[in-house]
Amino acid sequence: MDLKDPKTSEWKRFYKSFKFAWNGIFQSFKTERNFQIHVYISIFMIIFGLYLQFTFFEWIVILFLIGGMLALELMNTAIEHVVDLITEDYNPIAKAAKDAAAGAVLVYAILSFIIGVILLLRHI
Repeated sequence: MDLKDPKTSEWKRFYKSFKFAWNGIFQSFKTERNFQIHVYISIFMIIFGLYLQFTFFEWIVILFLIGGMLALELMNTAIEHVVDLITEDYNPIAKAAKDAAAGAVLVYAILSFIIGVILLLRHI
C-alpha cells in the first residue's frame, strides 16, 4: 500500500507509519550490537531507579537520557545504512559522515554516563 496514495485513509497512513517505526526499532535491536548495549544499559538504569526510588525529576532526566540515546543510535544506524547504500567503495566523505554520526552517539553516551553516575551516587 502506497502511503502517498490519496485513497489511503489518514488513519491507515498514521497506523502504517507507527508500524514502520517499530519495525526499524526491532530490526536495529536484532542487528546492531551497540543498540542492544544501549537497551540493556537502559533496562539496568530503570531497575536501579526503581530500587533506589528515584525522584520525579530524576526519572524525567533518566527517561530523556534513555530516549535520546536510543534515538541517536537509531539515527546513526540510519546514516550508516544510507552511506553504505550509496557507495561500497572507500570514500573519505562517506567515512567522515559515518564517523561524525558515531561521534555524536559517543558524545551523548559520555554525557549520559556521567549524569547516570551522578544520579546513582546520590542514592548510594
